[in-house]
Amino acid sequence: MAGTLSVLLIGLPWLGALLVWLSGDARPKILHILAVGTSVSAGLLSLILLAFAGSQPAVNFKFGGWFGDFTLVADGLGATLAAVACVVGSLAVIYSVDYMQGEAQLRRYYAFILLFIGAMTGLVLSGNLFFTFFFWEITALCSYALISYYNDDPKAVSGGMKALIITQVGGVGLLAGALAAFSNLGSFQIADLLKGATSIPAGLLAFIAYGFLLAAAAKSAQFPFHTWLPDAMEAPTPVSALIHAATMVNAGVYLLARFYPAFAQVPGWTLAVTLVGMLSALTAGLMALTATDLKRALAYSTVSQLGYMVYAIGVGGVFASQFHLLNHAVFKALLFLSAGAVIHSVGTRDMRKMGGLGSKMPFIRNVFIIGALALAGVPIFNGFWSKEFILEAGLKQGPVWAFGFMLFGAGLTAFYTIRMTWLVFYGQPREQLHVHDSGLAMKISTGLLATGALTTWLLAGPLSGLMSGSLPYHAIEPISTINLVMDVLTGAGTWLALIILLVGAGLWVVVQRSPNPIPQAHWFTELMGTFHEELVSSSFGFEWLNQQVVAAVKKSAAVLQKTQTGELNWNILGIIIALLAVLVMLFWGV
Repeated sequence: MAGTLSVLLIGLPWLGALLVWLSGDARPKILHILAVGTSVSAGLLSLILLAFAGSQPAVNFKFGGWFGDFTLVADGLGATLAAVACVVGSLAVIYSVDYMQGEAQLRRYYAFILLFIGAMTGLVLSGNLFFTFFFWEITALCSYALISYYNDDPKAVSGGMKALIITQVGGVGLLAGALAAFSNLGSFQIADLLKGATSIPAGLLAFIAYGFLLAAAAKSAQFPFHTWLPDAMEAPTPVSALIHAATMVNAGVYLLARFYPAFAQVPGWTLAVTLVGMLSALTAGLMALTATDLKRALAYSTVSQLGYMVYAIGVGGVFASQFHLLNHAVFKALLFLSAGAVIHSVGTRDMRKMGGLGSKMPFIRNVFIIGALALAGVPIFNGFWSKEFILEAGLKQGPVWAFGFMLFGAGLTAFYTIRMTWLVFYGQPREQLHVHDSGLAMKISTGLLATGALTTWLLAGPLSGLMSGSLPYHAIEPISTINLVMDVLTGAGTWLALIILLVGAGLWVVVQRSPNPIPQAHWFTELMGTFHEELVSSSFGFEWLNQQVVAAVKKSAAVLQKTQTGELNWNILGIIIALLAVLVMLFWGV
């Protein structure tokens, strides 16, 4: 049963993508029905798969040649992330029925979204490193195509190219690590790497470990590759929700969690992972303080929250990381889709032009606040339990100095979250904006996600049991939801974090009561203005580094362009010869 479900979770969205593409743009209603039908079906099947999760391969197809067996493993880690991709993806598709009404090239939009969902599912279920890389690259292609969906907008095209190029740096790291592992083990099977890591020479294992860390940092927009994700906000908002909550950026965190048992003993690796997560959480949190674009503010918060997950893996809290990934997927999708409803209504992303929208959009205001409270880590909401569980893991198992910085990050989160919510929904309107209510499809998606933001923390016990029973190399201890709640409530880190959270919230109250309260007090505006101009606008100087990577790729592409004959027939012949060579290697291992 697990094998059939695993194949369907990849095949259904891809079949939907094919049917959508063949249907053409002339019948948008058919496109909506096909996209919603296939994505919702995949979402429901992904929930059923959780009941059949296990450590053994659910699918094992003898592929032959160098690449070995094509395996799908529906263990607790893979099945959970597949459910996140399919369920959140289906809600983004439902939301799109309202959001994308009247848009041109709708079939391209839905085809790539469905391809994206299927590829992410294949990535997390794959038991073979080569095919993991195959799905990894398809997600990169889909993100590029969807970020650049508005292809007549130079900023959208630029954002798509930037995302593609920077994440390909990570692709090189993953491929290099996979080939290095194969050179020693003679196998691309993930289980063989986890089982045989101790037999790999120390230097080679370190090369693989740091190659995978490079891959994860680039894919999940972690320091120093954090600049591509805010620029990806030129995509339609449902795509932003999909990238930030269900697919793309989760892949890097997944990669680190999957291979943690193999690399934990590599000298300096866990410290490097901890540092990457800590620096990402802090730099993105600081940049969110001055953001005026609603979607970019949320993008910075995504980088920061992913930093918490990466930090958790670095200090050994693999389950805490994945628990927060689940909760973050829910509340971040909620925030993006709620923000999309606001933007769709008022026609701007600039929070300086908003204000007072809560009374005109009460439903969206309420669900956005639920997501914001979860993001800030307020008790009861799902983000509180998983973030505090991460901090407890950091306090017990990680460096004290890193824990202190993560506490500071919690205060930043509270401050920028309250600031963002206030600027959009409260105070006096700063411009006269036309406001209309959100559609039914938007309310269904955001309403379900708001319910999840209140309840998914109850899944802590079942999730830990699922992972502990199906991840033999990770040594995850099962914990009941009640025990997790007690651990969090009695932990010193929780109360320190709550104090910091109150300080962050209190600082915003002080700012708002100052003489110039909208959007900030005059002294705060001057301070933040200087900070923004000197550091935030350049992403703490790393925008320059990323631009150098992009420039280097463009130069190499210009050199390779000389290999093109300009004759279509010769180019096609070259592609066919290369394809035949790959097929020979694939089936005969030549």
